[in-house]
Amino acid sequence: MFVETSLRQIPMPHVPETARLAEELGFDGLTFSEVRTDPFLVAAVAAAATERIELATSVAIAFPRSPMVVAQATHNLQELSRGRFSVGLGTQVKGHIERRFSTVWDSPGPRLREYVQSLHAIWDCWQHGSPLNYQGRFYRFTLMTPEFNFGPTPHPLRIDLAAINPYNLETAATLARGLRVHGFNTAEYLRDVIWPVVDDAAERAGRPLDDFEMIGGGFLAAGADEHEVREAREQIRRRVAFYGSTRAYAPIFERHGWGSLGPALRELIGQGRWGDLHTLVNDEVLDRFCMAGTYRTIAERVGERLGGIVDRVSLPLPENAADYREEIVAAVQALKALPTARQRRAAPVAR
Repeated sequence: MFVETSLRQIPMPHVPETARLAEELGFDGLTFSEVRTDPFLVAAVAAAATERIELATSVAIAFPRSPMVVAQATHNLQELSRGRFSVGLGTQVKGHIERRFSTVWDSPGPRLREYVQSLHAIWDCWQHGSPLNYQGRFYRFTLMTPEFNFGPTPHPLRIDLAAINPYNLETAATLARGLRVHGFNTAEYLRDVIWPVVDDAAERAGRPLDDFEMIGGGFLAAGADEHEVREAREQIRRRVAFYGSTRAYAPIFERHGWGSLGPALRELIGQGRWGDLHTLVNDEVLDRFCMAGTYRTIAERVGERLGGIVDRVSLPLPENAADYREEIVAAVQALKALPTARQRRAAPVAR
């Protein structure tokens, strides 16, 4: 299993030292989300501070940025990191796109598909000198003068997509290197809903999934002792409540028979009671979304849920990680030993 950790809440001045620490602890990858920092900027800082660890936006919001802007940033980051960067993209939801970013929300599924196609077209122009001539419904790129041509690079374009609805799952399965499954997910939903859509789309497109990666699929609550695990678990309870209030994630609740939970959470939000959301998430719900254990046992918990159905997981990096160096190193190594989806798919079928 490929083991990542997130620098989601790390202040910018501490990014270099934290990135180096994650590398020293044996993590395979670092991810950067678009919450209170620009993920491309954080990735650049981390790239300059590290040598081995892979880097990825998880995720950058696509629509407020032109594909050309993302193509340029990705090329720069691949050069800076010597091929360790992957661009992870997501759509966000209508309210944020229109009201927070003041950007157009129109046919988000087809628009995202064109976005990915545009990135490939721009990189192909730079890499092979082919004319830039992408003309879609939402994006049109037909001009590339020598001054602005980034030229070829030995480091290929790597795109991961965040997706939950069938249309975007199909786009990831046919056009992206991997699918970044949101932490707000369950092993059952991943196995019974997401994978069948991915498999069907790839088969219809004639795309082998040998190099495709399923990334994530639940929240991990870990710590040095049971007290820290309980604290981490309660933080995840709040995250489950927050994300569960979003209509886009309703199918996951509905799949488990909790269809009334989303509307109840939104009712509290309508009353301005953000601090009470977590009170509606009971332990049964929380435990479906959260794998919890100490650093000694977390790999076993993850293996029970996700072994053989994902290729990457994310283990949170605590503020006091340096104090538990040996325990975290051991946890990372134990997670790495878990079977992956690619290994399962490559295994010969017993007859």
